[in-house]
Amino acid sequence: MKAFRGTYTVMITPFTPAGDVDIAALRAFVDWQIEEGIHGLISLGSTGEFLSLDDDEKALVAETVIAQAAGRVPVLIGTGAEDTREVVRLSRRAESLGADGVMIIPPFYSTPTDDELVHHYKTVADAISLPIMVYNNPATANVDLKPALVARLAEIDNCLYIKESTLEVTRVRDVIRLCGNRMTVFGGASNVVPSAMARIFSLVADDGAIIEARELYLKYLPVIEFVGGQAYVAGTKALLGHMGFAAGSPRPPRLPLPAAPDAAARALVETFGLAWPAASASSRWTA
Repeated sequence: MKAFRGTYTVMITPFTPAGDVDIAALRAFVDWQIEEGIHGLISLGSTGEFLSLDDDEKALVAETVIAQAAGRVPVLIGTGAEDTREVVRLSRRAESLGADGVMIIPPFYSTPTDDELVHHYKTVADAISLPIMVYNNPATANVDLKPALVARLAEIDNCLYIKESTLEVTRVRDVIRLCGNRMTVFGGASNVVPSAMARIFSLVADDGAIIEARELYLKYLPVIEFVGGQAYVAGTKALLGHMGFAAGSPRPPRLPLPAAPDAAARALVETFGLAWPAASASSRWTA
């Protein structure tokens, strides 16, 4: 198994004006993320609108991202579903496509108990040899993987990572305290400014330059806050669109940003001097 470390982007899924998955844009986005220094990619997560893709599209997106990354960075594929059997199927498919790992959100309608969640993740883990990143996002999954439960999940051999999205700092502390080195905590995303987000990690983890990392974080906090909350998909796609990358609109029921927040997205892009590089894509995606 590859060890996952650093800043991983939970990628958007670009759509054409007609609403189809834009494979050429997806390839260009993968290349740009890697060129910007991102440490890893996660496809078909919440920001990737995985619940709005049909099964053929999920397979196409996963295959495209894995092939385009070509081993340059690790690629995890989101394989969450309501039915444990379906998560097993999707995870086996991700493994067969060459994924380095899978990210699995809990079943998001049935509100399973702690024992049911342990059984769910253990069943999937036994079916694959890939490392699993557990995804805790109670705002969308309707269940909360609290630290004591995460400690139980960490006893499963290949449940090695957790994406913790509650924004509660004490969660990270408690997961580390209860799980030790059996569970590594991830958080956040970096679709819009991957180089800066990757740099923040490297400054802290590799250089011990905490003050410099904090200054960089505070500098980009307006961008980070803009893609938080309910409009995280529309907000991210709006920023990328104003940068010159045709990410497309979200799929309904999500809608593009209304005029006022879209203007705010444009202002952020201008303030931070963000732009899609012409060298990374054809003129279709360049402002």
